[in-house]
Amino acid sequence: MILQASGATVRYPAAAENALTDAEFSIGAGELVAVVGPNGGGKTTLVRALLGLAPLARGTVTLDGRPIHGWRRGELAQVIALVPQLEDTPFSWRVGEIVGFGRYARRGPLEAMGADDIAAVDRALERCDVVSLRARRIETLSGGEWQRVRIARALAQEPKLLVLDEPTASLDLGHEMELFELVSGLVAGGLAALVVTHDLNLASRYAGRILLLDGGRLLAAGPPGEVLRADLLSRVFRWPVAVRPLDDGTPQVLALRPGPERSRYS
Repeated sequence: MILQASGATVRYPAAAENALTDAEFSIGAGELVAVVGPNGGGKTTLVRALLGLAPLARGTVTLDGRPIHGWRRGELAQVIALVPQLEDTPFSWRVGEIVGFGRYARRGPLEAMGADDIAAVDRALERCDVVSLRARRIETLSGGEWQRVRIARALAQEPKLLVLDEPTASLDLGHEMELFELVSGLVAGGLAALVVTHDLNLASRYAGRILLLDGGRLLAAGPPGEVLRADLLSRVFRWPVAVRPLDDGTPQVLALRPGPERSRYS
């Protein structure tokens, strides 16, 4: 396993209750795991705990068999690459420059790019199908192009694990699908990916496992068919839902309107 948590519990200073309680988690090469749940359910805290950014009140998190708190930040960036939900870009960087920033994990910030760095950037641009954008300035990119560039920057770190926080936020349907297809292809190539998302249906179609969090507790974990149950989701999201399979059996979640529609699916 690349990353593993056992009994991971987080309580922020002055908080009356835990933000995360007894979380169990593991991910290995070639796995795509989705983290879902309502706002305030503990998704962000879980990711922070896994990255060593939120101190544990109890439990353990290990990366490649070593306690996460024993890793220096520079070392950690060579194993895990994070694509955050929000990012400020005050300067008019070109795409090639942005992707090159991913090499800071492998060299000093003032060190010139070497042949290995240039080759890693070239591979990342190609894997994300953004080679043609290399000379473009980032403010000229569409939302979908920008997300692919950000993933390319993460790949330039040459990580084992890619962590994406709400990667499809503000994207239209086509770009959502393109992004998940991209991540799925990277996982098929041996990368591990942890995706935090509000889109239950995309999680169901692409993730091998889903973690469902609410109130800082892991309520269910397993294949989509085991986690995406109408009774459980209706309780967690405080809204009635129906779950129906696609032709291949993949469960899809439908939020119900009050009245006849709710009665028809109940």
